[in-house]
Amino acid sequence: MAAHVNILLVDDDPAENVILSALMRKVTSYAITLHYVETVDGALDFIRSSGVALDMILMDNRLQPQADFRETVPELRRAGYIGPVGVISSSISDAYFQKIEDYGVDFRIDKAELDPTAIEFLLREYVRREASAGL
Repeated sequence: MAAHVNILLVDDDPAENVILSALMRKVTSYAITLHYVETVDGALDFIRSSGVALDMILMDNRLQPQADFRETVPELRRAGYIGPVGVISSSISDAYFQKIEDYGVDFRIDKAELDPTAIEFLLREYVRREASAGL
């Protein structure tokens, strides 16, 4: 039986939710429930009131009205989320991506690299086995 994980996708483009949902269904080693919100405020509300134990947050690099992860991810941390946060972007070559840890980000990944294999790797690396097994 595959371990169950809850991932929150924060992206202001609903098409990304459709794309990532399809990718998540192709991951065989985990049973993934992908939750989706379009804004940081939506993510904060989800964290505070959904009752869902999130195993990971995938955050689009650029969300309105904030400029990028340097502003959005610290808000998640201030709200008390301590799990892994990954930033997804169409380009991770900008110099500021070299200091992701300073802003509470655990990993970064280019949208073009997101496939079922990459998702499985990220889950193995960043999600505690006990949490994903429901223990």
